[in-house]
Amino acid sequence: MNRPIRAVAVTAMVMFFALMANLSYLYIGQQDYLNERSENRRVADARFGQDRGPIMVGNTPVAQSDAVKDKYNFQRSYSSGKLYAPVTGFYSYLYRTSALEASYSAQLSGVDSSQFWTRLVNTLSGASQRGGTVQTTLDAKAQKAAWDALGGRKGAVVAIDYKTGAIKALVSYPSYDPNSLATHDLAASTKAWDKLNADPGRPLSNRATREIYAPGSTFKLVTAAAALESGLSADSLVDASSYKLPGSSKVISQNCGGSKITLSQALQRSCNPAFARLGAELGAEAISAQASKFGFGTKFLTDIGSAASVFPDPDTLDAAQTAMSAIGEYETQATPLQMAMVAAAAASDGKVMDPYIVEQVLDSDLKVVSQAHPDVVSEAMSSADAAELRKMMVAVVEHGTGHRAQIPGVTVGGKTGTARTSADRNPYAWFTAWADDPSVAVCAFVEDADIPATEIAGGAVAAPIVKAVIEALR
Repeated sequence: MNRPIRAVAVTAMVMFFALMANLSYLYIGQQDYLNERSENRRVADARFGQDRGPIMVGNTPVAQSDAVKDKYNFQRSYSSGKLYAPVTGFYSYLYRTSALEASYSAQLSGVDSSQFWTRLVNTLSGASQRGGTVQTTLDAKAQKAAWDALGGRKGAVVAIDYKTGAIKALVSYPSYDPNSLATHDLAASTKAWDKLNADPGRPLSNRATREIYAPGSTFKLVTAAAALESGLSADSLVDASSYKLPGSSKVISQNCGGSKITLSQALQRSCNPAFARLGAELGAEAISAQASKFGFGTKFLTDIGSAASVFPDPDTLDAAQTAMSAIGEYETQATPLQMAMVAAAAASDGKVMDPYIVEQVLDSDLKVVSQAHPDVVSEAMSSADAAELRKMMVAVVEHGTGHRAQIPGVTVGGKTGTARTSADRNPYAWFTAWADDPSVAVCAFVEDADIPATEIAGGAVAAPIVKAVIEALR
């Protein structure tokens, strides 16, 4: 073989190996990237034609795939679309997936590694591939009660079993119908998507876990916990007289029943001067640390999407800002989920349980492939101090601002909150509470009560919502 022929042969060989290397890289290294590209209609058609498994609430599928006679073979449907949309999310040809439809997509499609042997058996036997089942922790009665009690007002409700962390109800309003996005009529799906995104009410937003708001006086539970951990008790006297913020002309005044009252009475009457002064005395570091122990700064329920609640950086706060932050104002921000977790921690002897919304996943043969287990995230306070805080919260419901949450035969402890964020909008109304029977903590948040601002208060607007959810779980 002469030199020119050898050169051509070597060049061809190098090009051949370069081609093979590139194809191998694309097949292995770029597989996910190529599959996820919106232009890849073949992959999109195959994905959309899968027999996905159901998402269950109790024994009822709230999302399921039904056989249809079109090129996609299966239609995803949602039986109570708006009610469960923040949890199920949607499964759409054009807009992909969200919430559980996204985070458990592999399991619902039957392609997760945990379902390998079931998939192999089905392939060898010639059986059609079916998806797995996602079983949620939600209680249908509690979910419906939360929805009904919210009554078409902007807001959210979260209920947690404080012994385990299982989510029993999670509602956000306004909501949307996932069926409008899952439809095989792609023009209709596009129209629905554009309309939802243009809606000023932001129905695609999950107000329960993905939005943060000023928590108002519900945050006084965190400040009270910090005070108890510092050595105070429910019966310790605190200064409730008018308080001039350090270095400011602003004066916080309120008739709290005397210039010297107990810490329990201060919480019962939601006394702003007492808690603002207490916050400044405890200091930003102590309150920030206490908030972190309750879960501020951490994202929970990431399988449906979440935001971390925020207490301002203590290094940036002066005494006046610390005082305002201690009563849930200034830059303190929280999700309804987080404030439910604060009440839950008080009820569970100070333990913060990791919240979860999926109880178990089953394969297509209904064999359990994964099971949730209760997990303690942190200890927010000692058992003794948690008992003190519970006693104080019970007084709020039995004798204070939370009296509308009273339920005969049930011990309920709670805290009201009303947060004004600007002069041109109505205040937020909050109520977070726990009950001894059932063992549940509930937070109700109303973003817009649609009544005169002077009539808005957490006890009047949000406490009855919490009561309705607790009663539904009995």
